[in-house]
Amino acid sequence: MRDLKELGVLLLGFFPWLIFLFFSGHTLTSLERAIIISLFASLTFGFAELRRGYILQWGTLFFFCFCAVSVNLFKVIWVAENMDLLANAALAGTMWITILVGKPFALQYAQRDVPKERWSDPKFIQGCRLITLVWACLMSLAAGLSVLRRSSIFNLPGWVYFDASLCIILIGLTFTTLFKRQKRLQREQEGAEGGK
Repeated sequence: MRDLKELGVLLLGFFPWLIFLFFSGHTLTSLERAIIISLFASLTFGFAELRRGYILQWGTLFFFCFCAVSVNLFKVIWVAENMDLLANAALAGTMWITILVGKPFALQYAQRDVPKERWSDPKFIQGCRLITLVWACLMSLAAGLSVLRRSSIFNLPGWVYFDASLCIILIGLTFTTLFKRQKRLQREQEGAEGGK
């Protein structure tokens, strides 16, 4: 049950991006609609995280504001045509920034559910950094696939890249869930052995 709750919190952090992935469609109208819905979702579902200064949430808000202005308001077609690349690069870039500034996004989210006395635990920080690093690499891979999509090396149908993006997200979710479960079991085992 705890794994489901933690997965739900993680998915909520990515909710605007998931909405965008599934609703952006193949027309300018569907893209514009997905941008507005994702912008609204980033404000609605991420309001508490924005107030707490979560870098990933602010990056998400900035990205969808940029999209609303450039695509919805000014109709910059280049942005619309390259949206998958821009979205993947923005998400990967934001994740890398959280690592570089020493505030891995996974740490910011994990601190919501972890007692304050564990926040400075090196193992806790290292685990959150690893989760963020894996996600940053996965989203960089997604950005790389978006670049590859534009090259003449592979001429694959669009659904292949969409499915690959979904697989990347599923790999990230699976890794995060399994890693957190393993760390929790290790802590419980260490606690049981320490109580003997």
